[in-house]
Amino acid sequence: MTVRPILVTGVAGFIGSHVARRLVADGAKVVGVDDLSMGHRTNIPSEIDFVKGDLSESSTYDKLPSQVDHILHLAGQSSGEISFDDPVADLEKNTVSTLRMVDYATRASASKLIYASSMSVYGDVPDSAIAEDQVPRPLSCYGVGKLAAEQYLKIFAKKMPSLSFRMFNVYGPGQDMTNLRQGMISIYVAQALANNHIVVKGSFDRFRDFVYIDDVVDAWQLASQASLQGAQVLNLGTGVRTTVRDVLDMIVAALPGVTVEQTDPTPGDQTGIYCDNTRLASVLGKKTFVPLGDGLKRFVSFLR
Repeated sequence: MTVRPILVTGVAGFIGSHVARRLVADGAKVVGVDDLSMGHRTNIPSEIDFVKGDLSESSTYDKLPSQVDHILHLAGQSSGEISFDDPVADLEKNTVSTLRMVDYATRASASKLIYASSMSVYGDVPDSAIAEDQVPRPLSCYGVGKLAAEQYLKIFAKKMPSLSFRMFNVYGPGQDMTNLRQGMISIYVAQALANNHIVVKGSFDRFRDFVYIDDVVDAWQLASQASLQGAQVLNLGTGVRTTVRDVLDMIVAALPGVTVEQTDPTPGDQTGIYCDNTRLASVLGKKTFVPLGDGLKRFVSFLR
C-alpha cells in the first residue's frame, strides 16, 4: 500500500521549515511547496520532496501530488505592515491561495487542512485574555485576508475538515533576521546585535503574547495527528501578557550596552493582545510553554 505524503506549504519559511523537520523526525513522508519569495531554500529539510510554486496560481497545483494524507498550510505573506504596500498581493498570497488549496485538498482526498491564521484577525480588543469567540475587527489588510480565509474554510467544512491556528507572536531560532518589518522580537534582537541600538515603532506599553517556536511546532504536530471535524479555530499562544517594555528589558539584560529609542507606530498595529488558550489545551492537550526569558536566552545564544 502506497503511503500518501503530508503536504506542508510555506516549507522554506520560519515556521513551515520547523514543522516539516518535526514531521520528518517522526518518520512521515513530506512534500513541501514554497515560492521562495520570503523563505529560503536553505531552510528546507533535505529529506522532503520540494516543489517550487506560487499557491495563488492555479498552475502550481499541477505540480503537487495527486493524493495527500493531509495538508499543513503555512504559506503566505506574514506581515501586517507589508500588507499595506500591496493589499491585492496580500489577498492573493493569503486568501486566494487558501481558497485554491481547499479545492486541491478535496481533489487530493486529503483528510483535513490545517491553516496558519493570525491574532491579527482580532484587531483592537479589551485588555484581557482573548478567547476565540471574540468578535474579529482586523486593523490591517493582512488581518482581513486571514479572516476571509478562515471564513472560506468554514463554508467548505463539510467537504474539507479544517483547523485554523490564530498564531500569536512567534519567535526563535530560524527567524529571518534580515526582515525588519515582521516579527517583533526578531526585529529588536537583529537591531541589537547589528547596531547595539533598537528603534521601537510605537509605545513601550503595548503588549503581546510571545510564543517560542518549539511550542508552535508542538501544536502543529498535535493537530497533524488529530482527527478533525468541521472548521475549528484555536488560539496558539502562551496566555501570558508581556509589554514591549518587558521585552526590551530582557533583551538589554541579555545584551548589555544596547540602547533604545521610540518612533511613530506602524499602520494597523494593535495596541495590545494576549490569548486565552483554554481551548488549545482542551482540544489538543497543549498546556505547557517555554517562558519568554528562557526562550530569549536560547534565541540570542543561537545567534551569537
